[in-house]
Formats: sequence, C-alpha cells, structure tokens
Amino acid sequence: MNIRPRRLRRTPAIRDMVRETALSPKDFIAPLFVKHGHGIKDPIPSMPGQFQFSPDTVTEEVRELRSLSVPAVILFGLPDSKDPTGTRSFADDGVVQRAVSEIKEKAPEVLVFTDVCLCEYTDHGHCGILKEGEVDNDATLEVLALQAISHAKAGADFVAPSDMMDGRVAAIRWELDEAGFHKTGILSYAVKYSSGFYGPFREAADSAPQFGDRAGYQMDPANALEALKEASLDVDEGADMIMVKPALSYLDIIRRVRDQCVLPLAAYNVSGEYAMVKAAQERGWIDGNRVMMETLISIKRAGADLILTYFAKEAAALLRK
Repeated sequence: MNIRPRRLRRTPAIRDMVRETALSPKDFIAPLFVKHGHGIKDPIPSMPGQFQFSPDTVTEEVRELRSLSVPAVILFGLPDSKDPTGTRSFADDGVVQRAVSEIKEKAPEVLVFTDVCLCEYTDHGHCGILKEGEVDNDATLEVLALQAISHAKAGADFVAPSDMMDGRVAAIRWELDEAGFHKTGILSYAVKYSSGFYGPFREAADSAPQFGDRAGYQMDPANALEALKEASLDVDEGADMIMVKPALSYLDIIRRVRDQCVLPLAAYNVSGEYAMVKAAQERGWIDGNRVMMETLISIKRAGADLILTYFAKEAAALLRK
C-alpha cells in the first residue's frame, strides 16, 4: 500500500478543505499611535505604512479598519509634555483619553484597548517611577491604576498593562472595581521579554529609556518556565486575557502558555518583526505579502487566539479577497 500525503495537497480546493489553521480579520488588534493636534497623519520612517495620528484622524483609520472587519485597536499615546512621574498618562485631557472618547463617539462598535505604561510619559523613558536610579515597583502601581481608571472613564473596553511591574494586574483590577468600572477588562502583557525587536516602536512612541535598559523588569529571553509563572500570576490576579510579546522568536512560549492557560491568549507581532519584513520587501528580497501571511499563520498555529499586528489592515484586505 502506498501512503501518499500529497493527495491532500493536490488542488487549492482540497488544501482549503483540510487546512488546520485559519486566519480571519477578526483575529487582529491593530496598534495605533496618537499625538496631540488636529489633522495629523505623520509617517513613521522605521515602520513603512504606519503613522502617528491625531485624535480626529485616528478615528478615520479606525473606521477603515472596521470596514475590513478588524474588530479592535490598541492605542499608544505621545503626550504633549513629560515629567519624572508620567502625570500626563492619567490626565483627563490626555491624548489617549481624547482619542478613546472620539473613537467611541464615532465608531462605538469598535473595541478599544489602551496601553497602560509610563515609558511614553516619563522624561527618563522608563516604565515606572524612579527611586535612587531604579524603578520602584509599588510606587509605580499607584500611577498605573490612575492611568487605567482615566482610560476606563474615557470609554476604553480593555486596559492593557505593559509595564511588567509585579502585582499590577491585581492593583488595577482593584482600583477599577472600586471606581465602578467592573465592565472594563484587562489584557495583561503577562509575558513580555526584554527584546531587541522593539526598536522601531521606541521611535514611533518616543519611549526609549534615557539611560540603562529594561532588563530589570522585562523578562530574560533565555527563560521559558518563568513565562509560565508570570502568566499564572496574572491569571490569578484577575486578568481577562493575557499576552506574549514578542511573537516570532517566542512561538514556543506561546505554545507553552496556551497549553497551560484557558483564558484568551494574544501575541504581539512587534515593530521589529514588522519592519524586517517591510525592509526586505522594499529591497525585493522577499514576497512581502506571502511572508506577512506566513508570519501571522505561524502565530495563530502556535496557539494565539488574537494577534496584535501592524499588518492588520493589509492582512485583512487580503483575507477579504
């Protein structure tokens, strides 16, 4: 008897019928950068096809994404001023707060996630409050909770703490509930590695640390068991969804977290992963669309339910054809 697996690869119709993993625009959360002003759509040089928007223009982008069946966005803010403690992160008239309100007024069906962290808002660029040159974990929790409440007040559906402070999910959940925001969910960056793949994002969000690095609070890329511990802690603290970041160098981590956790699992296809594909495509070294889709299917195949990706609009357009 001849065993011929190729019989199931013979035609597009057969391949479609037996395909194990499927992508949908509904899998995507599109990251968007917002800054103060009006009528702004500034290109990000290191991330071709990505922009810094003002609150009015980001709403137009959100509507376009929704027309392609992308159901959700996550917002990152560039404040009008910075200080040592990131006070603009929780201002009622902050740029993210304004953008959330604008989106919810004009495109209420779109799910809005907001990044909760201080790196974009502090003048030193670290993700928390500094004491004696180091990030003070517990002092930072207080500001993160204020930021989360301000986003919920503006209408955010989910807040997404990305700071990697210990205990921040529990602190944010407690303060949200105390403030009456029981319906606001938490997507926790539960497993966030100290990665070289974040470079373009730090340009886009103006969030590079002014000294040192973030290895003291983000995870060591060599560690896998620690990822399971971090994910488990955030589940116990009340996260509604959890995330692994970055995605491509951590597909094994996505799989291991998926096997342990029953909550919805997101993975962040980060800026460096996006920029590498775009750079190679511009040089004619790869078929950009093909590599984009192969990248996204690999993240889904590894176990992610949701993918935060700068490819959201392009991929959704291809999937609708």
